Amino acid sequence: MKLIEKMIAWLNNNTNVAYALIRIFIGVALFVRGVILASEPEALTRLAGEDKMYWWYSYITVAHIIGGLLLAIGLVTRLASLLQVPILFGAVFLIHLKQGLLSVGQSLELSVLVLVLLLTYLIFGAGDLSFDSIIKKKREKISADE
Repeated sequence: MKLIEKMIAWLNNNTNVAYALIRIFIGVALFVRGVILASEPEALTRLAGEDKMYWWYSYITVAHIIGGLLLAIGLVTRLASLLQVPILFGAVFLIHLKQGLLSVGQSLELSVLVLVLLLTYLIFGAGDLSFDSIIKKKREKISADE
């Protein structure tokens, strides 16, 4: 019983780990999505249903690869999130909303979830377990030493 109480206490005192794990998962998922789109560009064309906007597809692929990697490691997290928000906004409101909530792939629900989480990281930043936090602490130390 003591072990369980200690584990629960540790979990309650380290919610920053959960925040970081969610960020890492979303970053890796977006990175993988970008790699898939880079290797199969016609998949994005099929999903969007238009052939005329190749520049947008290129942006989506590059933003997912670079932004996903940056999110995963927690480096320039707000910028990485900001680069993803228009993509997810478009996915939710221009593509998946037409399919509705009862579609087989549940793409609308997943896209809304990722959009909300990206907005959370855009507003609140990467959290304590990130390169952003390490850089911030080093800058604060340098400022304090001067």
